[in-house]
Amino acid sequence: MDKLTVPTMAEMAAKGESPEILFWVGCAGSFDERAQKITRDICKILQHVGIKYAVLGTEESCTGDPAKRAGNEFLFQMQAMSNIQVLDGYNIKKIVTGCPHCFNTLRNEYPGLGGNYEVIHHSQLIQQLIDEGKLKAEGGESFKGKKITFHDPCYLGRANNVYEAPRKALEILDADLVEMKRCKSNGLCCGAGGAQMFKEPEKGKKDINIERIDEALALNPNIVASSCPFCMTMLSDGVKNYNKEQEVKVLDIAEITARANGL
Repeated sequence: MDKLTVPTMAEMAAKGESPEILFWVGCAGSFDERAQKITRDICKILQHVGIKYAVLGTEESCTGDPAKRAGNEFLFQMQAMSNIQVLDGYNIKKIVTGCPHCFNTLRNEYPGLGGNYEVIHHSQLIQQLIDEGKLKAEGGESFKGKKITFHDPCYLGRANNVYEAPRKALEILDADLVEMKRCKSNGLCCGAGGAQMFKEPEKGKKDINIERIDEALALNPNIVASSCPFCMTMLSDGVKNYNKEQEVKVLDIAEITARANGL
């Protein structure tokens, strides 16, 4: 593909242009080395299908989701209002993000503070592009015959009822999609949504991410897929716990889509 170019809103506004969609990168997608790979693949997909997009760059700040979940409503509102001011300053109407936590906060929390935008998750965008025939699993890596299981992120699934979009991206691969015992609305949290990623776990019989990866590994998959940077960390740590990094890959829906299309 052509060289990846990622324009900022400031650069686009300086030319008197506006994007079809703003890509909200998120804290993990900006600073976590593993999640940065997913960010690049989302950008590659947007560029590949010809969507005119931009990022906020240094003008993007945390949505305030961690502060709100931790009970600091004041800090959340401070962070949210700062972001709303920036978004409205650029007259942003539509946002795509690769983080379900950002997705949930921008979509469900910001309207209460005056921030009204059409917010979609990257798996929903990929589903839309597949339905429109703009994305196909061709020209890249073949996943035919690979066994893939999908872990539902809590803030994508239970919080926003998005279950089919990520599976749609997997269905066109001609792979063997297998479901875990607990999936969709009955899916088990990997632990990140409960802040287990940020602290030492409490004493118990088993860490929650190990419990979750045990369900996945019981299916003997080649790939454990998800669509949340925090889930990716928890699931990857679970695979590492069993020293199975070579046999089992943990991949985001965007990474799989990009690979299948040779991006």
